[in-house]
Amino acid sequence: MPNYSMSKHYHEDLQQKQMRTFHIKVLPEINHVCPNFVGAAVHAEFHNTPYSEPLWQEINRFLSEYRKLYTIESIKEMPSIQATRQVYKRCGKDPSRYRPSGEALVRRALQGKELYQIDTAVDLINLASIAYGYSIGGFDADKIQGDQLTLGIGCEGEPYEGIGRGMLNIAGLPVYRDKYGGIGTPTSDNERTKMELSTSHLLAIVNGYDGNRQNVLSCAKYIQQLLQDFAQSTGGIIVQF
Repeated sequence: MPNYSMSKHYHEDLQQKQMRTFHIKVLPEINHVCPNFVGAAVHAEFHNTPYSEPLWQEINRFLSEYRKLYTIESIKEMPSIQATRQVYKRCGKDPSRYRPSGEALVRRALQGKELYQIDTAVDLINLASIAYGYSIGGFDADKIQGDQLTLGIGCEGEPYEGIGRGMLNIAGLPVYRDKYGGIGTPTSDNERTKMELSTSHLLAIVNGYDGNRQNVLSCAKYIQQLLQDFAQSTGGIIVQF
């Protein structure tokens, strides 16, 4: 098995896009609780908008079919969700109290509730998260500090402001950190690096705690397709780690 604690470098064609490069390092503490973890990062330029009618037509069409196939009970049989819950437990976090975003979105969809409408970038990532059950981090890449991200486990007292949640206790949560601290957990991304209407450089990270590399890659490709269809993007590049 590859050593995922090794640093992974984003090799990009800078003649096509002047996009920043990052290293992603999965720390041994994550490998200890989830030795089969795999991830995929989508790095793309795009145009964000407050609302996309065609995207919401696609979301509503998808949800209509999705609710015919699955029920709330189906969540127990979804590996992408259950694997994330198990990692939370191994890290000492209650997944029912600090619910992973992928699970929260699937639950909301299967309960027949309306999805929150934020903006095109967030809305399309939420669609991909429901489609595959993965918690997906969506970041304004230009707000990330430094050229390295590490995936580790949150510590007691570590400051972290979740988007729309205020200060969040991330002790025991998997967390991506940049030079200044945490930017993303499966429960909530950080206010500091959140996407806004002015965001033009997206970093989306698909977290595969189920170890299913093919599904993680398929999810990343789906994000690329959504960006092409609804956000005036070429889809950017995918880097697996």
